[in-house]
Amino acid sequence: MMAQFIEVVQQAPWFFYSLVLILSLLVGSFLNVVIYRLPKMMELGWQQEYQAYFQPEGQPAGTAAAPPRFNLAVPRSCCPSCQAPIAAKDNVPIISWLWLRGHCRHCGTKISGRYPLVEGLTALLSLAIAWHFGPTLTTVVYLLVVWALISLTFIDLDKMLLPDQITLPLLWLALLFSLSSNSPTPADAIIGAAAGYLSLWSVYWGFKLLTGKEGMGYGDFKLLAVFGALLGWQQLPLIILLSSAVGAVVGIVLILVQGRDKSMPIPFGPYIAAAGYIAMLYGEQLTQWYLRVLAP
Repeated sequence: MMAQFIEVVQQAPWFFYSLVLILSLLVGSFLNVVIYRLPKMMELGWQQEYQAYFQPEGQPAGTAAAPPRFNLAVPRSCCPSCQAPIAAKDNVPIISWLWLRGHCRHCGTKISGRYPLVEGLTALLSLAIAWHFGPTLTTVVYLLVVWALISLTFIDLDKMLLPDQITLPLLWLALLFSLSSNSPTPADAIIGAAAGYLSLWSVYWGFKLLTGKEGMGYGDFKLLAVFGALLGWQQLPLIILLSSAVGAVVGIVLILVQGRDKSMPIPFGPYIAAAGYIAMLYGEQLTQWYLRVLAP
């Protein structure tokens, strides 16, 4: 069955790219839900654990009122202003936002342009992966990684947080992918995961010992470990260099243009994600070019 599907998409590339486009747009719509709800789910979980641990003496366990269900599926998506449920016709990726001119159908409240941005970005980045690698197992795995990276990027921008619920499954996926013939060897993947984690872990502790401050979060270590496992330890210098360069440029721009306080923390996860995405597509070419420049 799978062989027949691959044969069809190889003979009709337009079908493959159309499938990726439609699927990625739908996934982008779901990622908007993940970006908004996952941090809230984590916060509610922490509050419940705290209340359970510090339950007042004499109060029987389980007597507190159960909080309403809140997850990626429940409650149904609605307008945050008028609470009107969002109908299916108003939830078509990008098209519905354009049709409604970025406003709620019921109350006219403005709908953030970030929703179609996430959907469009998901589609564009996914199509680039499909175009570069074609109908292969690498494309399937890399699409899953890209979708997760988009969620991580926007959650980190909003909350300065890279949830383990996303990074850890990605790490296992990358390690399992190393068993295929289209990826780094298992040895390179394991070394890459360890080196990716330990490199930023060492920077974190060195910075903390010197300044007494935390320069980054543990989620950054885990995200770099994901790319080390996915692409092999050989790509880590490129990813670290790219993410540091982009982060420095963006940080300087924010200070100069917006007058951002130098002491205000900037999320590093989006830069690691962007650098890792570039390395997924052009890592070997960029590394070879870099080596030629250093040693002509």
